[in-house]
Amino acid sequence: MSLNELEPSALWKYFDQICRIPRLSKQEEKISEFLIAFASDLGLPHQRDDNGNVLITKPAAPGFENLPKVILQSHVDMVGEKLQDSNHDFDHDAIRPYIEGDWVKAEGTTLGADDGIGVAAQLAILSEKGLEHGPLECLFTVDEESGMTGARELQPDFLTGKILINLDSEDEGELFIGCAGGIDTIATFKALPKKPGKDLDFFRMSVSGLSGGHSGDEIQKSPGNAIRILDRFLWNITNEFGARLAVFEGGNLRNAIPREAYARFGIPAGKVQDFESYYQVFTDTVRKELKHYEPLLSFGLTQTGAQESVIGKKTQSRLLNALYACPHGVITWSGDLEDLVETSTNLASVKHLNGETVEVVTSQRSSVDSAKKDIADRIASLFSLAGAEIQHTDGYPGWSPDTNSEILRITGSAYSKLFRKKPLVRAIHAGLECGLILEKYPGLDMISFGPTIRGAHTPEERIS
Repeated sequence: MSLNELEPSALWKYFDQICRIPRLSKQEEKISEFLIAFASDLGLPHQRDDNGNVLITKPAAPGFENLPKVILQSHVDMVGEKLQDSNHDFDHDAIRPYIEGDWVKAEGTTLGADDGIGVAAQLAILSEKGLEHGPLECLFTVDEESGMTGARELQPDFLTGKILINLDSEDEGELFIGCAGGIDTIATFKALPKKPGKDLDFFRMSVSGLSGGHSGDEIQKSPGNAIRILDRFLWNITNEFGARLAVFEGGNLRNAIPREAYARFGIPAGKVQDFESYYQVFTDTVRKELKHYEPLLSFGLTQTGAQESVIGKKTQSRLLNALYACPHGVITWSGDLEDLVETSTNLASVKHLNGETVEVVTSQRSSVDSAKKDIADRIASLFSLAGAEIQHTDGYPGWSPDTNSEILRITGSAYSKLFRKKPLVRAIHAGLECGLILEKYPGLDMISFGPTIRGAHTPEERIS
């Protein structure tokens, strides 16, 4: 069965077309051109702002001209993650979706249902000729995944509707009326590379097979973080055997929990046998600790050739100690809504840049602005003590729930009539663009919903 055989056919037809268009964050030119061509072919008014956001409008169906104008909104970019053995080129290759049971998945990569399915839903509504509806504005924003710059730089005169339906949630049967705000804290260490000693035997160790996931939706689901596991190992072999670190790389995106990491390091020749024994003990220990959470956790150790340089001893010590002390995961749970994470932090990536610097990216989220600032300051304080240079991104605001929202009442009633059950009403720990849009358009009445998506931001991404 192909996607084109699924119902509703228009939705899956457009999703299939979207999968063929490369659209990583900050590389949305092709999908924007596709949207403009789509609107032109249907004769629908459209515009594109200086930041790349696209707005397509559709006049009301006859007899519905006096209804309030509704804005439908989704983001066009996607996260590009792939399996280690995949040769997929996100800059040029199409995503290859397939159906397995009740799920649509992708071959070896993220699927891009976050938020390609929202884009497809808007296109299906815009193209449907017999639909009864009031006036519509369909907003397609760029760069949601890497900074929300599309929503952040949205012009205050771009939209005219007073109701916004965000199509970027990932739990069918749940209506979202609030979300967390976020900020990134970036620590940069000077590597101060040195020539390695001649008595060192070099190794490469890898950590892989972790489930990873979206750092908002799934931060509470598993303690597995490839960077933390590998750093724990490096910290111990540095203290036990005098290991000298050459390279430490792990994670990829600020909003994804790291699934993979690797390091290259040297061990004094006379201690190699004891080191290899310790490796077995360490990997067995961690597998036992995480057996209920990360059944596919995998380790690899191979001997390599000599390295041209190693990180300076002081920098190595400061880096490994800071990473070991750096928190990851849930900081506090909400006291207002059951099972909602209030504040969290994600140790997202470690990158060795040009042999000269090591960059550590962390991402903090909270539905309480003061708590968001507090955890970001705590992370900054930790890495400052380790001698790193600290930078905070601009961040983005949360979206405070309004339980008296009119669109919430209407949507809840419609859902109950359609499916004969009441939807859950929740806030979400992930960041949505709603908070930023609300800053530009303070009078908007907003809600967010979407189909069930699991494994977002990983190659296990799938949509029901």
